[in-house]
Amino acid sequence: MGKVNVCLKRSYIAVASLIGIIGALMLAYTLFTHGHLYRDDNEIEPAIYGSYGFSIATLLFALTGLFGACKKKKWALILFAVGMILSSLYTITPAVIIGLFRKPQVVEELKEMFEGGEHSGLLNDVHRAHLNNTQMELQCCGLSQGYKEWGNDIPESCICTEASTNPCVAVPIDSLHSKHKIDDQPVMVYKEPCLPYLIDRYVFLLNVTVGVLLGLTLLFVLSVVLSIIILCQLNKKEDIPAVVYSAKAKAGNYTTLTELI
Repeated sequence: MGKVNVCLKRSYIAVASLIGIIGALMLAYTLFTHGHLYRDDNEIEPAIYGSYGFSIATLLFALTGLFGACKKKKWALILFAVGMILSSLYTITPAVIIGLFRKPQVVEELKEMFEGGEHSGLLNDVHRAHLNNTQMELQCCGLSQGYKEWGNDIPESCICTEASTNPCVAVPIDSLHSKHKIDDQPVMVYKEPCLPYLIDRYVFLLNVTVGVLLGLTLLFVLSVVLSIIILCQLNKKEDIPAVVYSAKAKAGNYTTLTELI
């Protein structure tokens, strides 16, 4: 069995340890999410169980790889390499689907869902409360057509504040917010609708998800390359110098054992 380069071994241990830490963090997050859903009596989605399987498998593969590197066990290194190849396929598949196919479809679905909604949808208590929070946070008003979607029922969450950075526009005189006028000055509300901001936020989250998945894939591929290189070095036979007999070799200064007795 050949010797493994020290720097290579330390690099492999560092990468495998990082993968193990990521697996442990994913398992902890999955447990926390599962407990939160169970406490609130929400339906447990099948993705939770998939997350359990992936995080536990990642952690076990990392521990197996560390064992193989420290004890020079080829079977453990091979098992780790196979596991990381499967894990990389598991992470790269959704990254490609989301990045190339799903993201454009989701953006169009969001536009159709919001732009095709009736004004009565804004008056629903749940939608109204959520949209009010969104309007205050993103400094916007309405969904696709701005404050005009609210008619004469423009909420206070649309009113511009002194710290507002987005453009504002004066509310018509017949608006219900005319009671907020000071010295006959119209109230200023946010001009931009919220839909573009919501879509940008959703696209940003999708890009972050794709970036994380690609990062994990590259980390898994790196660990596979390192494990294969270690296996190649272990398979190398050490060069042992051959013992050569020479007739010209001088006899050593030996003493017969019987002479010492």
